[in-house]
Amino acid sequence: MVNLKKVNQDQEAVLHNIIQFYIYEFTRFNKQITLETDGKYKPFDLDKYWNNNEYHAFFIHSGEELAGFAFVEQGHGDSPSVIEEFFVLKKFHGKGVGTIASQQLFSMFPGKWEIFQIENNYPAQAFWRKTIKEYTSNTFTERYDEYRRSIQEFDTATLPNY
Repeated sequence: MVNLKKVNQDQEAVLHNIIQFYIYEFTRFNKQITLETDGKYKPFDLDKYWNNNEYHAFFIHSGEELAGFAFVEQGHGDSPSVIEEFFVLKKFHGKGVGTIASQQLFSMFPGKWEIFQIENNYPAQAFWRKTIKEYTSNTFTERYDEYRRSIQEFDTATLPNY
């Protein structure tokens, strides 16, 4: 069973710990990321997740085990919701954990969505295309921006069976 649990500020240290794995994995796509002198990657600034109601941090669990995290900026009106960061530990890859968690996020925040991936992160592009295609019954659009990011867009209000 896959579920999302809102991260509370008192769980920030745990979130920072798992973010280290995320950054490590991401270094294969961005060679400019380097370790700090203390042997850790620079921590994310998480203040907006504790102090702004439009930003949401979630732990992803598979059963009782921590399997990843997701950061969402909630859209309003014409502004879309955005998955700012999304990470599932490798041991859970190919088991549907990421797909189920992301689709739960889409349902939690109905409306317009934009999902971005950097130019050379082909595994993420493939994951999001497949996941969004399944969730939307292939009623999404894809474009590239000036930074060569792949962007999938859809609106839950226009989905069949929603």
